[in-house]
Amino acid sequence: MSANEDLWPFLPGRRTLRIVSASGATLTTDDGREILDLAGGAIAVNVGHGRAEVARAMAEEAERLTYVVPPWATPSRERLVARLRRAWLPPGLTRAYFASGGSEANESAMKVAVQHFAARGMPQKYKIIGRELSYHGTTLATTGLGGHAARRIGLEAVLQDHPRAPTPYPLRAPAEVATEELGRYYADALEAVIDAEGPETVAAIMAEPIVGSSGGALIPPADYWPRIRALCDAHDILLIFDEVMTGFGRTGRRFAFEFWDLTPDLLVSGKGLAGGYAPIGGLFASDRVLAPIAEAGGEVMFHTFGAHPAACAAAERVLDILEREELVSRAETLGAKLSGWLHDAFADHPYVAESRGCGLLQAIEVVADRNSLEPFPQAAGLTRSIVAAALERGVYCYWGGTGTIRDIVCLGPPFSITEAELKHGVAVLREAVDTAIAQLG
Repeated sequence: MSANEDLWPFLPGRRTLRIVSASGATLTTDDGREILDLAGGAIAVNVGHGRAEVARAMAEEAERLTYVVPPWATPSRERLVARLRRAWLPPGLTRAYFASGGSEANESAMKVAVQHFAARGMPQKYKIIGRELSYHGTTLATTGLGGHAARRIGLEAVLQDHPRAPTPYPLRAPAEVATEELGRYYADALEAVIDAEGPETVAAIMAEPIVGSSGGALIPPADYWPRIRALCDAHDILLIFDEVMTGFGRTGRRFAFEFWDLTPDLLVSGKGLAGGYAPIGGLFASDRVLAPIAEAGGEVMFHTFGAHPAACAAAERVLDILEREELVSRAETLGAKLSGWLHDAFADHPYVAESRGCGLLQAIEVVADRNSLEPFPQAAGLTRSIVAAALERGVYCYWGGTGTIRDIVCLGPPFSITEAELKHGVAVLREAVDTAIAQLG
């Protein structure tokens, strides 16, 4: 049975695939065609599709508990927090709040930052600084903070205007700034935004430590985040790391911020927490951040389906698999090989500016001119053409960019993918890029 466009998707006139089963890194359509999931869905699947033990954990928990309001404790909630404290979270970030996904968790982090200063008698300290190239979710608040131009279209009238700083983008950094000075350059740019707004009005800075699909695995200069951490400490500003995409092993570390010797004040996770098996996002905080809110009699309001017992059971089992099978270190090892294969495939490509990333978060950036970095016209829709050409060949990649920044193709496969599957996926991606560009004439 083919996909019925009257039933799905939400917007009319959109074509879609009908997926009926999945296992490992393979999706199967209703007509029996197999697709290599080189994107991990929306860069969410980490332990692989079809893990029966995760499904059993969810079913067993659902038989015990259908629904319990989030403020109450349940065994699955307690087990999940205990495992997170024991093996995943940095010292100090011991308090856990679970939403239904990354967007909700990011918005909750924004609210907690503002509540923290209000509870300390500083209600004027309410601004949250975002970055120009970013994505933090689909709610009005997170869309307003983010710098994803394409996802703001049609919503501009109701979005709050947040201050934003430049996102480190080594490939497109100003030519006059020396490579060794890029970290200072971008940190100074953020400090200029703080000074312009007035540090006494700034509650937090929210950013992805390594930019996910909106920028295509953008890694900042090594000294950038230590400089930002120092800025936050100097001005009593909370540092919020959005690790919805990069958390729980995606970059070859438990969290991407572990590439630097620092810790955020608030940490947000999403996709990898339950590996795609259940809708759950996490916000992790310290007692230092939360104590003023509690002492002032405040509340951090829950989402109805936050910390759902079955979702917590799924997350706890996914984390168990990640630990037991040492999949984070596998993501690091496979990521190094994938990086090399991408380099070999595209280093001499006339229309690929670079391949980049770490762990199993990798990307290529396609341009019309490698010297000027001029992109192809937006109307050409090149990214979607590349993704479609790869899909025709049985490989699913993830489109990246923001519309303004475009023609970025991301790879974020399950950590259980094989080397042979990865090599095949890279070869198909090369064919897809060539095909899509040839079609432009």
